[in-house]
Amino acid sequence: MRTLFATALLFVAALASAATPAYDEAADAKAEIQSTLVQAQRAKVPVLVVFGANWCPDCKILDMAFKSGASAPLIQRHFKVVKVNVGKFDKNVDVADSYGLPLKSGIPAVVMLSPAGKVMYATRAGELADARNMGDTAIYEFFAKVAASKE
Repeated sequence: MRTLFATALLFVAALASAATPAYDEAADAKAEIQSTLVQAQRAKVPVLVVFGANWCPDCKILDMAFKSGASAPLIQRHFKVVKVNVGKFDKNVDVADSYGLPLKSGIPAVVMLSPAGKVMYATRAGELADARNMGDTAIYEFFAKVAASKE
């Protein structure tokens, strides 16, 4: 049943992402992160930097969870989010490396930055790389723990 639900969610994610890609492939990641940090300083919340790609089904599932899943209100309340395209692991790898984030462990990968830009948390073991099989509840629980760790 869980696999069927995950498959259905993946299908819906694929349909939704066909219209609007989750990751802006032309974005200047460093500039976007800096801009988001300014917003985070004003709001006094940390920044989630989400590394992923438009070809990645797990990235699409996580993006959907951020927009409409149980995690959506949690993410909106506790974080500013910036999504960074890694292409086929040939774009913005230097940005991930600068935060100590090993993309080889899988994407999507997340770094939580303080409003001042300090790394507070990073998914160093591919914790979200299987988002399509995690399900909405597990994704929510993961980010609830991350949100709690900021305090």
